[in-house]
Amino acid sequence: MDESRLIERMRALEAFGRNAAGGIDRVAFSEANIEALDWVAGHLGAAGFQVGIDLAGNLIARKAGRDASLPPLMFGSHIDSVPGGGNFDGQVGSMAALEAATRLAEAGHRTRHPLEVAIFSNEEGGKTGSRILAGEFLPFERDVQTASGYTIGDGLRRLGGDPDRLADARREPGSIAAFLELHVEQGAVMETDGIDIGVVEGIVGIVRWNVAVEGMTNHAGTTPMDRRRDAMVGAARFIDMVHRTARGMPGRQVATVGRLAAEPGVPNVIPGRAVLSLEIRDLSMEGIERVFEAVRGRSERIARDTSVTFAFQRFYTSRAAPTDPRIRNLVEASARDLGLVSRRMPSGAGHDAQSIALLAPVGMIFVPSIGGISHAPDERTEDSDIVNGANVLLRTLLALDERGLAGN
Repeated sequence: MDESRLIERMRALEAFGRNAAGGIDRVAFSEANIEALDWVAGHLGAAGFQVGIDLAGNLIARKAGRDASLPPLMFGSHIDSVPGGGNFDGQVGSMAALEAATRLAEAGHRTRHPLEVAIFSNEEGGKTGSRILAGEFLPFERDVQTASGYTIGDGLRRLGGDPDRLADARREPGSIAAFLELHVEQGAVMETDGIDIGVVEGIVGIVRWNVAVEGMTNHAGTTPMDRRRDAMVGAARFIDMVHRTARGMPGRQVATVGRLAAEPGVPNVIPGRAVLSLEIRDLSMEGIERVFEAVRGRSERIARDTSVTFAFQRFYTSRAAPTDPRIRNLVEASARDLGLVSRRMPSGAGHDAQSIALLAPVGMIFVPSIGGISHAPDERTEDSDIVNGANVLLRTLLALDERGLAGN
């Protein structure tokens, strides 16, 4: 890789949507997003790729390989941000993919497989572009309002997609030989433990529930403590129980109560109802169900002790996506050849690779995030770590092209 050029392009991309706080507001479908896509497209075109926007609003750059019968190797990430986001989430993987494409062109190296660089649309708003390719996108989502002020349907039109033909955008399983994505860790494990390269074992599944705690509304001054059915007391014990349950079980699961509302929500009334969110993440859907069953079982004891009831309503599911073990081996070998320290680890956040895993074997490479800060202006990754990740990406891509997955 050309280290200077890679870092210069990182800095150049940061200018699209930069805000006064030092972060970026390059939300999907915004003018800054469109301008940045045009800039990326120009560089990929200069590297000899045929560049276009597909029906799903994804920027897809293609280059033929030596063997036209082989499916393409796809690599890339996203460049849209959350509002007030940082300059590294998605950007590192996208600029590394651009540099890999440029470096191969400079070297005159023509791969066996066709190559596809993908910059996916609206990753931060629900992985729209990659989910459309995988057939996961639902028709009602076209009308969902986004941070840009546009609906997803109108936003896709702005990018050059066609929300009326999304079924035609779907790819068939096996139509992609393999997919690679480089990304920042978005956590502090790698920096704290001195790890250069994270070999992602899989992207966690996510399931969310609304939890309704029903007690009895009553006067806060005239109701004795031993005659209360306080929904907030039940909710408080539930929150602590969720934390202890997830922490006490073997495995890497996490469980979070991130939202709590009491009704009627005034100081002089005992809450008769409380509504919480419950989110559980794990590398397997079976692991999520194990944690949930433990939580539900223990909530019954809380219900008896506090004279309240619990009701669970599941409202969101994002399935777990393991990476391909053969690609993990190639990533590890690439890191080892470069003298880098690697570790296998899960991804606790969702990524486009999660959707593409329905179509092809996927691999993910992590590089450290300083302080574990993500989705904020202070998000940062050292230049040297970006270069390390880019070189592992390129080596893994070449190994996939030369040897394929057979025997790995």
